[in-house]
Amino acid sequence: MPTQAGPFDASMNLFGELMMAQAQGALALFGQMLPQAQPAQLADSSRTAAPSGDAAKWAEAAARLQALWTDFQVEQLARASAASPQLMDPTRWMEGAGTVLRQLPLANPEVQGKLWDDGLTLATAILGQFDLGSGKAQSPAELPRQDPRFADPSWRKQPFFALVHQLYLMVSEQVIGMAEGVEGLDAARKRQLVFATRAFVDGLSPANFPLTNPVALEKAIETRGESLVKGMEHLLSDLRRGQLTHTPAEAFKLGETIAATPGKVVHETPLFQLIQYSPTTDTVLATPLVIFPPWINRFYILDLNARKSFVRWAVEQGVTVFMVSWKSADASMADHVWDHYIAAQIEAVDVVRARLGVPSVHTIGYCVAGTTLAATLAILARNGEAEKVASATFFTAQVDFEDAGDLKNFVDDQQIEALGHLSPEGYVDGRYLAAAFNLLRGNDLIWSYVEKNYLRGEEHMPFDLLHWNGDVTNLPARWHRDYLRDLYRDNRLVVPDSLSACGVPIDLRRITTPCYIQAGREDHIAPPASVWKLTRFLAGPWTFVLAGSGHIAGVVNHPDQRKYQFWTNPEARDSLDQFVAGAGEEPGSWWNHWRGWLETIDAATVPAKGKRVPGGRGDRVIEDAPGRYVAMR
Repeated sequence: MPTQAGPFDASMNLFGELMMAQAQGALALFGQMLPQAQPAQLADSSRTAAPSGDAAKWAEAAARLQALWTDFQVEQLARASAASPQLMDPTRWMEGAGTVLRQLPLANPEVQGKLWDDGLTLATAILGQFDLGSGKAQSPAELPRQDPRFADPSWRKQPFFALVHQLYLMVSEQVIGMAEGVEGLDAARKRQLVFATRAFVDGLSPANFPLTNPVALEKAIETRGESLVKGMEHLLSDLRRGQLTHTPAEAFKLGETIAATPGKVVHETPLFQLIQYSPTTDTVLATPLVIFPPWINRFYILDLNARKSFVRWAVEQGVTVFMVSWKSADASMADHVWDHYIAAQIEAVDVVRARLGVPSVHTIGYCVAGTTLAATLAILARNGEAEKVASATFFTAQVDFEDAGDLKNFVDDQQIEALGHLSPEGYVDGRYLAAAFNLLRGNDLIWSYVEKNYLRGEEHMPFDLLHWNGDVTNLPARWHRDYLRDLYRDNRLVVPDSLSACGVPIDLRRITTPCYIQAGREDHIAPPASVWKLTRFLAGPWTFVLAGSGHIAGVVNHPDQRKYQFWTNPEARDSLDQFVAGAGEEPGSWWNHWRGWLETIDAATVPAKGKRVPGGRGDRVIEDAPGRYVAMR
């Protein structure tokens, strides 16, 4: 794979250099000590008996490590000589970290004194549980702070590792507490400071570095340095790709193991392809369904494998399903704005109506495509065309962004302006968006993989959901900036006629279309309290369902999996708190509940024949599903 600029090249290079230095140090240390020492003296591992090995093995590992890093640096120099832009330099990264720290009272003598005193007290309590001569705990060490990152017993076996991770947790608590206690900032700045501080201290965890991670050291001893070499290979592979890897890309193939529900592409524009799926029942609902997935992700989140696929399940339920597959933005889409995506949704509705000869369609909008769907419904209503849409279902979608969660930490003027510098060709590299979403759950989606794949050299496990998460799409830069500014920052969508699209002012209060609104109880991207606010602007009937889990698992929950639960409360109309207080819990997936609701809109059925079967006799189609656009980078 050719080397390509990534969104955090220089900062990851800094991490690579630090890992390289520590890995070399570990190899040198063990190469010198292991011939004379018993492995248990170094690793003290009760799980593995680390072989002593010989110095030649360690020297070979060190040489391979150095060769890997040297080759990578040569590639970097070649890329720099080709005038490839460096998107984030180390100076700016350090300035960003310094900005966070300068806002905290770390220089205050009282704060420093408390940190010192608390640290000494903690160190005394921990070291008192060990026989410092042997380095063994007198009994299982009782540590005051627990954290999943340090659950492995190796963190408790030796005084150094017990002390270093406990001190880290103590300092982290106090530093984050300082951020939460800073006064004189407006609410938005305060949230940003706390978020940035938490991300900063998460990155400094001793679990993230070879010489302070006993599990990584044990693995290095067990493999005679091979795990550190393998970890460096993983790191350099990700640097070349410009993106953190969560799962092996070769484990999944479009149209075979993912996005495999049979169908045909029946319509295509420069912005989207429209897929129609082949029926599996003799009759189908007369009113077809058009799904609008978020354009910041690939559509196949709703068509993973057969055991998870919402698309396959809906087809099996006798629904004629159409799916929009958005094209990943390139330079030709530099001038695309919200109007283009709303016009595309209207076009998809009209194409399906004309193709099947039906007066209206059901629709689904997932996440940001749900936000756009709400605007589309308002425009259709203003134009006297509301009857084109029989119903609208919203998966974790927001229209009121006042309480939109941690993503609001990325939408101040400085960050919106920075997008212009990161998108010189008119589109935002999808790897930036992936990095931002990963930061929302940094320990789960960044640092745990750093530890497993870089420090321990473990291979990735195949996981279709994480493959989808890393299969990024680019966005038109102009539209992305408008979206962040007009919706997330200024919250204009809920102000009647403040925004317009396709020459039509948008007023959500005009929507009379029956709506089904689904939120995830643990959603950190579209918090349920924010999703609920859509109900405040609808003039027509609506049903609200709260699903267990979050932004993805709360939606992608096949009934056969028998996982999670959902809550309904048809009597609650005033607030989410009222809804939760009187909600009835039902086990499993909400999908069957939605299917029943769909029939309350229109239960009529028709035979599954003619153009209900895409690609049949006389039906001109473009290509097989999943189409070309989903594979474009």
